[in-house]
Amino acid sequence: MSPVVEAYAELAARILRRPARLGPTRLVAVDGPSGAGKTVFASRLAAALDAAPALDDTLRSADGPSTNPADGRNPPPDGRNPPADGPKTPADGPKTPADGPKTPVVHTDDLLDGWADQFTFWPRLEEWILAPLRAGRPARYRRYDWTRGRFGPDWTVVPPAPVVIVEGVSSARAVIAAELSLAVFVTAPARLCRDRTLARDGAALAPRLTVWRRGERAHFAADRTAERADLVVDGAAGPALDAAAFVRVR
Repeated sequence: MSPVVEAYAELAARILRRPARLGPTRLVAVDGPSGAGKTVFASRLAAALDAAPALDDTLRSADGPSTNPADGRNPPPDGRNPPADGPKTPADGPKTPADGPKTPVVHTDDLLDGWADQFTFWPRLEEWILAPLRAGRPARYRRYDWTRGRFGPDWTVVPPAPVVIVEGVSSARAVIAAELSLAVFVTAPARLCRDRTLARDGAALAPRLTVWRRGERAHFAADRTAERADLVVDGAAGPALDAAAFVRVR
């Protein structure tokens, strides 16, 4: 299949139409080698999800246009057209903050207990993130401080949002496949990945990064992550596009 340019907004709408498989949450995994562009893809997808129509409107759209004037999408009987997001009245009650992000992004690098924990961090992800979300409860985690070599004291809360994105190497591993609403694999040429990671982390870490990449290759081959992914993205093409689109390889 030839590469296709696709809008993040279109992908966001598709995700919201998919069923939640981790309790009430649609879990999206953004996997791929280090330096491929996973973080950029995850952040742009989260922004598109934040800008998407309300979840109930998105789900109704899959069944065709509504005939109920109360949903705000058809003019009321007196012919007045309400604002697209509905009338603002005191009866609406308190709202969640509209100016902040609504789609949490969890980076697996924040959960690793150092370089040796490249793939063995999963029980921590399960306990802190997946199990609470599966039960419909807020999750929380402590970020690893790579400079000090220990987890920080503060907890970051992850609400049971309609969509939660987990980004990082092995985030789409086979053990979680049945509970993913979407598995994304971001790919890029090995040399470009290496250059990006060295530019980001510094040349002094080159020996550690070499071992890290070797572990990635072995894991992806055994897990067959790219073959199982719902969506394979060209991470090399990302910077050449604006923030609204990505290149879909498969």
